[in-house]
Amino acid sequence: MSWRLVFLINVPLAAAAVAITLRHVPESRDLDAVDPPDLTGALLVSVGLGGVVFALIQGPAHGISPPVVAAAVVGIVALVAFPLVERRRRQPLVPLEIFRSRQFSGANVTTLAVYAAFGGALFLLVLELQQVLHYSATAAGSALLPITLIMLTLSSRTAKLSQRIGPRLPMTVGPMVVAAGLVLLSLLRPGDTYVSGVLGGVVVVGLGLALTVPPLTAAVMGAVDERHMGVGSGVNNALARIGTLLSVALLPLAGALTDLSPADPAYRDGISRALLLSAGLCVIGGLVAFVTVRRAAVVGPLTQPSLSHACGDPCMLDEHVA
Repeated sequence: MSWRLVFLINVPLAAAAVAITLRHVPESRDLDAVDPPDLTGALLVSVGLGGVVFALIQGPAHGISPPVVAAAVVGIVALVAFPLVERRRRQPLVPLEIFRSRQFSGANVTTLAVYAAFGGALFLLVLELQQVLHYSATAAGSALLPITLIMLTLSSRTAKLSQRIGPRLPMTVGPMVVAAGLVLLSLLRPGDTYVSGVLGGVVVVGLGLALTVPPLTAAVMGAVDERHMGVGSGVNNALARIGTLLSVALLPLAGALTDLSPADPAYRDGISRALLLSAGLCVIGGLVAFVTVRRAAVVGPLTQPSLSHACGDPCMLDEHVA
């Protein structure tokens, strides 16, 4: 059977999410929103991202072909048109004024950089484990489990820490730690064991992400007013996915991997270059957070009555953010 069938797992999960949401999630509304949903904005940003990503992925494989050029042109035009259309809407999909907040914009740049670095590096690392070190698909996936376990274990603690000291320091140090883990993984060579070549880098990356993600979420949500918290969260999540999409398309090009065989020693060197580029992206994300994110603990919308009520206890806001 085709590997593509794995994507069908999303169907029952999405159906369950819809059912649970309709039954258990309380409704929230922007009472000022009287216009219908901004379908034009949604269409423009979807076509724009789809066209650009299609061109980046298919371009190396098929060259400058008419479909690739058409997708790139349509995607770029749609993305350029998106903010122009949003500016003229009374109730846009993405209110552009939320980007006037330096913390909101900076935290989202950090999100884009860190998730681009992590998503692209994860993609290439799995390929390297299978094609260079000859791991099975199951073993390659299992090799990365420490990242998930570390985040599950430490995220609530780092959320509490960021509530005490503010998100700026964790969001600066965390991406630097992720960068250090990616540098360690860039040193992986054929013949290395899991313990000597993979585990250390994976653990360091997991520690960096656990330090970065909860305060990042808090910084984003603390930078927008209550009526824009939904769109603020949506923008942040969208940028995380966009970062991963773009890095998966661009990092193989940056590492000059597209025309290389896994048996070629240059293939390993290309992955190493791409992992170092990912580490550089993380460093940029940490520096942006240092410059743009407030040092004070996150308050504002996170402590407003409606959200405190939703959490059940204002003292547990850090758990809610995590």
